[in-house]
Amino acid sequence: MKRQNIIKPFMGIALIGSLLVGCKEDFLEIVPTDRVSDASILSDSTLFEAYVINRYLGIRLTNKEGDGNLPGFGRGFEYALWSSLTDESIYNNDDNTWLIQQGQLSPENTGIAGTFWGRSYRSIRECNYALAHINELTMSQTGKDRLIAELKFIRAFRYHDLIRNYGDVVLIGDEVSELGDDFTAPGFFEKTDKEAAIAYVIEELDQAAAGLPLTNDGSWQEGRATRGAALSLKARLLLYAASPLFTDGENDSQLWQRAADAAQAVMNLQQYSLYQGGYGELFLTPQTNVEIIFARYYNINSRHTALEIANGPNGYDGWGGNVPLQNLVDDYEMMDGSSFDWENESHASEPYENRDPRFYETILYNGAPYRDREVETFLPGGRDSQGGPSNWNTSKSGYYLRKFINEELPIRNPWEVAGTQNWIYFRYAEILLNYAEAQNEAVGPDGSVYEAIDAIRGRAGVEMPPLPPGLTQDEMRERIRHERRIELAFEEHRYYDVRRWMIANDVENNPAYGITITKAEDGHLVYERKVALEGKQFEDQHYWLPIPRAEILASDNQLAQNPGYN
Repeated sequence: MKRQNIIKPFMGIALIGSLLVGCKEDFLEIVPTDRVSDASILSDSTLFEAYVINRYLGIRLTNKEGDGNLPGFGRGFEYALWSSLTDESIYNNDDNTWLIQQGQLSPENTGIAGTFWGRSYRSIRECNYALAHINELTMSQTGKDRLIAELKFIRAFRYHDLIRNYGDVVLIGDEVSELGDDFTAPGFFEKTDKEAAIAYVIEELDQAAAGLPLTNDGSWQEGRATRGAALSLKARLLLYAASPLFTDGENDSQLWQRAADAAQAVMNLQQYSLYQGGYGELFLTPQTNVEIIFARYYNINSRHTALEIANGPNGYDGWGGNVPLQNLVDDYEMMDGSSFDWENESHASEPYENRDPRFYETILYNGAPYRDREVETFLPGGRDSQGGPSNWNTSKSGYYLRKFINEELPIRNPWEVAGTQNWIYFRYAEILLNYAEAQNEAVGPDGSVYEAIDAIRGRAGVEMPPLPPGLTQDEMRERIRHERRIELAFEEHRYYDVRRWMIANDVENNPAYGITITKAEDGHLVYERKVALEGKQFEDQHYWLPIPRAEILASDNQLAQNPGYN
């Protein structure tokens, strides 16, 4: 790990503008405006609480990261989404994503995937500092207990990011290293295997859940961890722990049952349910959204990347951005629940008709009604094709992103008004999917598995037919994996799912497909699959990220690199 990320002395605390007042969407997002000494923080409970809250944020470590705001957990709403390292999409203008899609990832060249190690360990050190000094503070024990629980949750989230990206990691415990410490001591950079690391994080999450409130009281507290957030993180991490990548391919029904029980614990809180106001609106509706468990909130005073222009079609003066792949488009079922099939003449002649309603809320395709007209990706002459304006931003796949996009926000000149959508870290549909997968692996496709999946498929605005009865465990497994692909598209799950299932060697070695649509003189359209990005490649070492070379060198080569990377 990079020493300055772990042992940097506490030289000052970044404060949140207006501290803990103001509306819920901006208290986590204000760029720090002041710095104060350690002594001031430790003598003022309000400043100390502000410091703890600011640990939900990180630091910028690469270009176009945290644009407009400091980054939170994961990639979130940046120019290149995490989806563009998968078979969901490619980033039209590269931005250091193609090298990962094309299997060129290395310790010296990590693209947009190289920031987890440094930022996570820095955040862990910051949490440890607060935990080490909180008892020096004049504050009620109730207040301290809440902050201790939050710090344990934040630290656990950072470890979860490390484990799912790197596997074996270095556990710091509660240590707060300082300059002058002996960093050559045996074991300082020693990794802990992922099984033991997960056990440590789960114990931390149990402690966090016990100290966190069931709900946040007052709008200014929204965006802070609750019991449901801690239990959701526990459920996700236990699902990973039971998956083939983490068990070396062994199927342990007890691990799966533990994961199912963890998801059930979130369900038993009876605080969350599936949003029934429409799949697309789910991602645009923060208020009274019963599906959101934990999210990053934004508002007009604290914005992220303007999604509408960054991902908009070139004919609207958009930049293309994260363009969906044909690989994903083909996986959306027909409305009757059958699979889409290019060999079916009726499907092939009208490939965008009668598809799963989530398709229309996720993908902009040729003929999609959007803003004041229909999208035109056909050639010749389509306004959103290579023949249209701003053609350097034309989608390489023939599709554009619709999910997360707010049509009430402008594409042209969005700078003072766009970028207000909230990034959801956990929502109830994921919990249901986690439960269904784990329960199916533990005991088979019982009624509760059907109930969880059918609830997602049957929600208002989706209303896909229920799963057929009598599925075998293997058949149900494939159905659940399919449902995750569709329901959670572009939400940073696919990258980790195909790895933990150990199917990345198959799906990520398929070409990155797009579509070419030619409009004949008589008006009918001809569809032809094309390769949107050449050279897509995945190798075994890519199941885990390489630790950046700079981190290895900063440890005097004591830190072991992940297998397969020189």
